[in-house]
Formats: sequence, structure tokens, C-alpha cells
Amino acid sequence: MGKLTADELLFRKVENKVKKAIFDFGLIEEGDRILIGLSGGKDSLALVDLLGRRSKIFRPRFEVVVAHVVMTNIPYRSDLDYLRSCAEEHGLPFLVYETAFDASTDKRKTPCFLCSWMRRKALFDIAKQQQCNKIALGHHQDDILETLLMNMIHQGAIGTMPPKLKMDKFDMEIIRPLCLVSENDLRQIASWRGYRKQVKNCPYESDSSRSDMKDVLARLEAINPEARFSLWNSMSNIQAEYLPHKIK
Repeated sequence: MGKLTADELLFRKVENKVKKAIFDFGLIEEGDRILIGLSGGKDSLALVDLLGRRSKIFRPRFEVVVAHVVMTNIPYRSDLDYLRSCAEEHGLPFLVYETAFDASTDKRKTPCFLCSWMRRKALFDIAKQQQCNKIALGHHQDDILETLLMNMIHQGAIGTMPPKLKMDKFDMEIIRPLCLVSENDLRQIASWRGYRKQVKNCPYESDSSRSDMKDVLARLEAINPEARFSLWNSMSNIQAEYLPHKIK
């Protein structure tokens, strides 16, 4: 067996991080049937690659279904044949589901929120139809840390997207197997694997403050290269005695 290339070594490293997340957070169990939401971005394409490969490993045994949700009122053109080929490369079924939202129906919510919620609702519907008990999303560690920072800055709350979230209302679990993987590693994998970029033209995207949080996270890492790991660990290292407590 020849020596592995740098790209192959990176992919192995990411596979190990996904394995660690699966077992550390109990993301996948024997007999699970998991729906992957494939947006067509590098993160969800990597998730299909990684879970597609993982599903062929003996334990735990689980099945994977891949779905792409088309938001018909957003000028977003996905190469459906390409996305289907990415799923079929691993022998995974591929489904397409169309939905839409009306930004004028609820002025209290941003269009980004409404779009995200309608996509998520569509995934719940598909998961139920396909008898899946879990939905896997492609959020990586940067997404989770950026959400933590946004909630602290804008909501005054310490919270983020957890690796596993039970949605009692829908009798479904959301899992994020890429929660320990950095976005930079996923960029390198996307380049190596030659993932095709999908044409995206969203009129609401500039409304999001997530790009600002990317800059904040990058600045924190410039101050301390270990900042992302410190932020991650801080979420399970709450020193309550050193935090403010109001007198009742």
C-alpha cells in the first residue's frame, strides 16, 4: 500500500473527527435511518461523502437517505443531476422536494429565518415520509461557534446549535456529525474532491450577521490560535460561581 497523500491524510483526519463526534455525543445508533439535507454546498456534500462511507462500516449499522429542498421563490439553481450522482456514488437514494415562503406574511421574522424554517419543515416532512428517525445537517464547528458568538452578542444568552437536538414536536432528532470539523478542513476536502459550486443568488443574504461573526472568530484566532478550542470547551466548562447572580 502506497503512502497516503496530504489530501488523503486530511480526509482520514476528518473521518476520525466525525467518528469521535458520533460516539462522544451519541449521534448515531444501531438501526438508525438518517436523512441528510443536501443543499449543494461544500459542507453538505462532504457530509454525504462521510456518512455514505461510514454507513458501510459494521457498527453501528444505519441507513442514509439524501434529500435536496428547492425553495422555488429564491433564484437558486442547483445541478440536480450532479447532486444525485454524489448520493448514488455511495448507493444512497436521492429525493427532491419543492417548497416556498412568503416574506410578507410575518414581518417579525427575517426572510433568512423564514427560508431556513421552511427548509427545515420540508426536511421533517421528507424524513417522516421516508421513515427516518434522524436528520443530519452539515453544520461544522465554525457554524456552531459563530452561532454561540451571535447569541451572546445579540441575544444576551449562552447557547448554540448542539451536536444533537431532540425535536419532541416532530418526534425527530437533529444531528450534526461535522460539529468537530473546521470549515477550513472542509474547504480543502471540497477542493481535493472537486465539489462543484452551485449557482446561488439570494436577495436576502446580505441581511445576515453571520459573515460578521466569521470575522470575529478569525480575529479571535489571530489573537490566540487555540481560540476555537477554548470557545468550544467553554460551553461544557461553565464556572457558575464566577458569574453574576441577582439577589432574589
